[in-house]
Amino acid sequence: MEAAENVAALETKSAGDWDVKQAFGEFMTSFEAFKESNDRRLHELEGKSGEDVVTVEKVDRINRVLDEQKKALDALTLKGRRPALGGGAVTPSEHKSAFEAYVRGGDEAAIRALDTKAMSYGSGQDGGYLVPPETEAEIGKRLASLSPIRALATVRQVSTALLKKPFSVSGPATGWVAETAARPQTASATLTELQFPTVELYAMPAATQALLEDAVVDLDQWISDEVEAAFAEQEGKAFVVGDGLNKPKGFLTTPNVHEGDWTWGSLGYVPTGVAGALPASNPSDVLIDLVYALKAGYRQNANWLMNRKVQAAVRKLKDADGNYLWSPPAQAGGRASLMGFGLVEAEDMPDAAANATPIAFGDFARGYLIVDRAGVRVLRDPYSAKPYVLFYTTKRVGGGVQDFDAIKLLKYSAA
Repeated sequence: MEAAENVAALETKSAGDWDVKQAFGEFMTSFEAFKESNDRRLHELEGKSGEDVVTVEKVDRINRVLDEQKKALDALTLKGRRPALGGGAVTPSEHKSAFEAYVRGGDEAAIRALDTKAMSYGSGQDGGYLVPPETEAEIGKRLASLSPIRALATVRQVSTALLKKPFSVSGPATGWVAETAARPQTASATLTELQFPTVELYAMPAATQALLEDAVVDLDQWISDEVEAAFAEQEGKAFVVGDGLNKPKGFLTTPNVHEGDWTWGSLGYVPTGVAGALPASNPSDVLIDLVYALKAGYRQNANWLMNRKVQAAVRKLKDADGNYLWSPPAQAGGRASLMGFGLVEAEDMPDAAANATPIAFGDFARGYLIVDRAGVRVLRDPYSAKPYVLFYTTKRVGGGVQDFDAIKLLKYSAA
């Protein structure tokens, strides 16, 4: 059976029925079907009759299948990397035992001896206890898997509310000189100070008393499961489009200027030449321009960043030799690539629109800094939502661009 004829069957597959190997095989089959249908569409465009509506609909449908299968494949791969619950006898730490007693029954005696109540940075005492190290590590690890920017950026842990980071904008001036000529004084290096404040991110899962009294329930695991999605969703959005007011400052809210006019403190962009779209003729040229707008030292570890809809459009592009610019991951758990560079999907990136910047390219480890204040805190509240017990879980996190030359944007504009 031809690849294109398998699409209908692929759409009915349940992600829960796949193992990773089978899911990867289905994904590659879909990609072959996509190439076959898209080649037919491009051939029709070159003909006199123009592209057929049925063919266009088929390409879009397979594109959606690819997106869903890649999402399912990523989820299966992530699940396979998680340790089995209850897979061995591990002696709980003293802090973990005390924390569990606090969470289950509100017994503060043991944990009070080990921990002190948290003090709010800006406003009086808000109470709460530090979670045990096992829980904090679990939350941080799984956030890295769920938040694409956190997985790409540099992450620093601090014990204060503000990180100040010096950055050398320019080195000392130098010059050639004759052996016996005078040595005039040169300009010194130029330093700038970047500040990254940490702000509070919270989640408040609720549990019934029956759940807390169930000794089978792993409370650390439950808290991690409840807060990871909420934290990752809020973090991921803030790292991209956060305005810096009680949240991290996203890289897309940093001022951007045409690459030819770039100065420190802003991100450079390359225009597509067409408002709201890629150029109809040789669209791959603007992507090449964006790649080489980035200096060689940054390109070595560069990645593309875009959302699912923009990736679907880019997936249809070919170079001058007829080769697809987008390539599927080489193995399960790997990343797709675009023109040889890794492609990361971030749903908080904007859609294609006039003057939008839906595609970013750069070395995000050097370009963006995430600051985590050490400690995740939990405050047990059995009173506010009876019969439920609320767990007010907080952490402090900040972020912002640290190297404005390491990230470049593709702007869907005429100039």
